[in-house]
Amino acid sequence: MNLFTDFDNRVKSALERIEIVREKRNDLDFSRITVEPPRDASHGDVATNAAMVLAKALGLNPRALADLIVVELKSDPEIAEVSVAGPGFINVRLSVPYWQKLLTRMILEGTDFGKSEIGGGKKVNVEYVSANPTGPMHVGHCRGAVVGDTLANLLSFAGYGVTKEYYINDAGSQIDVLARSVYLRYREALGETIGEIPPGLYPGDYLVPVAKALVAEFGSSLRAMPENKWLPIIKDRSIDAMMAMIREDLASLNVTHDIFFSERALHDGNGARIRTAINDLTFKGHVYKGVLPPPKGQLPEDWEDREQTLFRSTEVGDDIDRPLIKSDGSYTYFAADVAYFKDKYDRGFDEMIYILGADHGGYVKRLEAVARAISEGKSELTVLLCQLVKLFRNGEPVKMSKRSGDFVTLRDVVEEVGRDPVRFMMIYRKNSEPLDFDFAKVTEQSKDNPVFYVQYAHARCMSVFRQAAEAFPGLDVSSATLASQIEGNINDPSELQLIGKLAEYPRMIEAAALAHEPHRIAFYLYDLASAFHAHWNKGKDSPELRFVNDKNRESSIARLGLVHAVASVLKSGLSITGTAAPDEMR
Repeated sequence: MNLFTDFDNRVKSALERIEIVREKRNDLDFSRITVEPPRDASHGDVATNAAMVLAKALGLNPRALADLIVVELKSDPEIAEVSVAGPGFINVRLSVPYWQKLLTRMILEGTDFGKSEIGGGKKVNVEYVSANPTGPMHVGHCRGAVVGDTLANLLSFAGYGVTKEYYINDAGSQIDVLARSVYLRYREALGETIGEIPPGLYPGDYLVPVAKALVAEFGSSLRAMPENKWLPIIKDRSIDAMMAMIREDLASLNVTHDIFFSERALHDGNGARIRTAINDLTFKGHVYKGVLPPPKGQLPEDWEDREQTLFRSTEVGDDIDRPLIKSDGSYTYFAADVAYFKDKYDRGFDEMIYILGADHGGYVKRLEAVARAISEGKSELTVLLCQLVKLFRNGEPVKMSKRSGDFVTLRDVVEEVGRDPVRFMMIYRKNSEPLDFDFAKVTEQSKDNPVFYVQYAHARCMSVFRQAAEAFPGLDVSSATLASQIEGNINDPSELQLIGKLAEYPRMIEAAALAHEPHRIAFYLYDLASAFHAHWNKGKDSPELRFVNDKNRESSIARLGLVHAVASVLKSGLSITGTAAPDEMR
């Protein structure tokens, strides 16, 4: 149950009962009406701008219209107080029975509380990570992995039909470099002295096991083959080995994908799928033969001062037209991007979301242009860029990993601090903002460590139930029993304030899903944990607010219901972030 949706409907019903509104209903835009928490909690529980946005169309002063709305709202038995503030804002304070009814719903719905149908089953493809299969994942990939996985979980919780996808970049020149790097290590595994790794090849020790596996499978036979024979063999084995490593890295972070899509599949049959995509653009009038002017600054690898087959992307929002086929007849890297989007579109997705690193900012407009051209505006495309992550230990920058050769691996970070701190902290900043990750701070047990603070709140909730089991042996703590005692027992202002924070969860879920902002979940969970800890502390000074009172079974059951609701929302939110909700913490 979404409190704010409920009162949005009540406000609009009140408006419909006002004669002047009914007379001019066709001239009014109700979609601009908002019902939300007031900026100052002392003003009430919900606030609406209805009078502000409709007054002009009705030819009324906003406060005069607000007074008319207030008269109608006061007839609602679940509204305790309603008033007009400022130029015409309406503040509403809800009745205690309403809060009790809402808490009862929360208890019965459990971890389903907050689920939404706002997505309407809309098919969304979320592509994230998509790291080149040339080595272990580094901490930069880590942030995109968590943002993408959490966003996909969030959208699914909000009613979207979500597919999680990984695009394997296994067709570029970097795969040749990988294969040659592995071949060098293969020679080393055969007993040759290879000396220092030449510039341009991958130096990491992670290639040594791949080379040893080649020796076990082929012995020294690859050494006798010409390059055009051993190169494709080592390419295949190396990609398989790297993807197995990447899958293990992702599993350590509890990141999963539904589909791993190979770029090489687009090039099969002499690039048949790429050719089909270009033909589709040609049929729609988006392709022509021409010469591009030299770009400013450093020339990209695929620029040629010759006639090429070009995508007329400037007509669909891009800065410059993009080459699709080079003068020698080969496809550009961008042509594969076009074919990949068309493949997604043909699979029936209504929206495609790309989670990319900040260094891919230049790709945004061209991808948006592709989406407009291929889908003719029928599909949405969203690109989220993840800014850099800087690693620290007690304020000092973290040195590179020996295993990778030149960067800190995702596995290094997870093995040192654990999966949960990594996942939670990677979304404790908006993806477009830089993130500082300090190994020491994310493992300390204090309020300053958000993941500990939130998980500790859930563990505290579970400790209350253990305490209740000791006070009342055999106590029935089913949802139905907990919900049955709420009316008449939960009425303290502190308890109602905590219910109010819980009531914000469905609204936050919908807003975060619509804005594609998974960090809002982490922020909300921290605020809820803070509210719960604060209420817990009040019980120290006011025994009547303690969750378990061995002298009053009914009030204890009711307060266990409140704790159950808090625990359910914490568990629900943590599940979306891919973080555990522990029953106890040591």
